[in-house]
Amino acid sequence: MSRGEVGADGHWFEELASHMGETYLRYSFTKGTEQEVGFLVESLGLDEGARVLDVGCGPGRHALALARRGMRVHGIDISTAFIDVANASAQREGLGEAATFERADARTVNLPPVFDAAICLCQGAFGLMDHLAHDIEILGGIAGALRPGGGFALSAFNAYYAVKYHVEATFDAGTGVSSERTAVHNAAGEALEAELRTGCFTPRELRLMCRQAGLSVDAIHSVEPGGYSRHDASPESPEFLVLGHRW
Repeated sequence: MSRGEVGADGHWFEELASHMGETYLRYSFTKGTEQEVGFLVESLGLDEGARVLDVGCGPGRHALALARRGMRVHGIDISTAFIDVANASAQREGLGEAATFERADARTVNLPPVFDAAICLCQGAFGLMDHLAHDIEILGGIAGALRPGGGFALSAFNAYYAVKYHVEATFDAGTGVSSERTAVHNAAGEALEAELRTGCFTPRELRLMCRQAGLSVDAIHSVEPGGYSRHDASPESPEFLVLGHRW
């Protein structure tokens, strides 16, 4: 399918998620969940009982890892298929009260400002939408769900890295979007061809966008999946990790 098409539930990503289901968790970039969560718990100062919002939670890997550490987590994702996987995992692990999930559009969701922290990782929502305005709407929803002073963590593709290293994708310098044709597989090994277009950002853009949404940036680190650490922003990492708080 192409980016302009929509799945059964009205968003182009639904067909991909429905095809992958739990096999999404077999991809190598999902294997560093515990390292990432450990770094975020320390960086955001999360204690047992903290309320955390996971925006673009996918099948719930970060939310469940946080729930296992005693946090109360609510995950939202535009994919019904991924939400079903996350809810099933939570019930299977006995985490149904600590980790809750619902299908919601991160661009329009309106949650009360009760969360101590919010995470939006692995291009689960931010950078995956159709227009830059949608990414700003996602940031606004995060800000609106945080209590004053609540922290946030946001990952985004590194535009410098895309320009320097993307060889199997096409980077559009005018829009900051990286496009590639790929195939995703289901549990039976069946492939679904898709065009993936992902927004790439500079630290300056991320700071400006967060500021517009009412979020204050404390730091931007160069990271990679399973390798979250306090490294200065550089062209040598595939992602940036933004840490900050609501004013």
